[in-house]
Amino acid sequence: MNTFGIAFLAALALATATRLWLGWRHVRHVAAHRERVPAAFSDRVSLPAHQKAADYTCARTRFAMVSAATDVAIAAALTFGGGLQLLHDVSAAWAPAGIARGLALIVLLVAVVTVIETPFNLYRVFVIEERFGFNKMTPALFFLDMAKSAALAALFGLPLAAVVLWLMEQAGAYWWIYVWAVWALFNVVMLAIYPTWIAPLFNKFSPMEEPELKERVERLLARCGFKVKGLMVMDGSRRSAHGNAYFTGFGAAKRIVFFDTLLAHLDPPEVEAVLAHELGHFKLRHVVKRMAWLFLASLGFLALLGYLIQEPWFYSGLNVTAPSPAMALILFAIVVPPFAFLLQPLAAMYSRKHEFEADRYAAQNASARDLISALIKLYKDNASTLTPDPLHSVFYDSHPPAIARIARLQKA
Repeated sequence: MNTFGIAFLAALALATATRLWLGWRHVRHVAAHRERVPAAFSDRVSLPAHQKAADYTCARTRFAMVSAATDVAIAAALTFGGGLQLLHDVSAAWAPAGIARGLALIVLLVAVVTVIETPFNLYRVFVIEERFGFNKMTPALFFLDMAKSAALAALFGLPLAAVVLWLMEQAGAYWWIYVWAVWALFNVVMLAIYPTWIAPLFNKFSPMEEPELKERVERLLARCGFKVKGLMVMDGSRRSAHGNAYFTGFGAAKRIVFFDTLLAHLDPPEVEAVLAHELGHFKLRHVVKRMAWLFLASLGFLALLGYLIQEPWFYSGLNVTAPSPAMALILFAIVVPPFAFLLQPLAAMYSRKHEFEADRYAAQNASARDLISALIKLYKDNASTLTPDPLHSVFYDSHPPAIARIARLQKA
């Protein structure tokens, strides 16, 4: 093991230890506040509902801690344990050198990781989600979704990987610029085709028909100067009792999608307020800003890979003796998360800033009181804890804690 291998092992150990420590803190903090509803919610959230949220949060966090330990074991087995080198040897026996062998290596790795992760996904859905009354999925639907996802990955992912590997071999020293351009274009195309071609493979979408709600939504859209192609209701209850709403598509193809579970739990004024929050993300260009940051970061990472791919120590430090473009991509995907883990609070802070801004927009264009009411219902219905550990929240939470968020809305 060379210096780089030692550095990666140290980063992997630090990131994993931090994840486990934060999870432990979160479980202790939530459990310690389980017996009392926070004063700000005592008149609207019952103690049983609060305790259910605490128990659900602790179960999910403990599961995340097991997943973190599993992730580090997989990373270590693939690198220092010689797993990637073994997969390379198998792919070399199956496919000729070049793009075909690279694709075989990627497919083998995805298959191995999928086999390892599937029991964890089954436990999450059919044990944790089932225990707390959220799961609506059958085993048949679970495996059907897996099959559809695998087919889509083959249909779109394999051609993309083939183009990337070809560019890495043929486009010269600055191949990473061309790869970045292809990757960015691919993401834009997927955003365009997802609402019409991909999402309907997994869920049923139907036009919103409830007159009062539809009229409210249309008035809000007109008031905010926002045009969409359709107002759709998705059968989210087919898989889960959790509720949500989101925008999809861009340009003239924008759609607003409501989960049927969300509409079942919220009154029309509350749905309007939630939609105003989502509109705020678009009107304040949060989506564009996040995409710009994503594209900029991806360009920087690809430039770094363009340097590492030429360095023998990058491979030898991770116990790989067969350098190739596909191997470089895989190693880079394994190496980056531990080194970048400590930057996660910055991304979470940026996201929480956007959530506060979208709440303020909603308060200006709908009703802050209705948004507060909707949020409290969603916290209850989704069993979201009202008492997260502050440090865990700083690291992970893309949304502000309930108490801070509602306090700001009350001022509005």
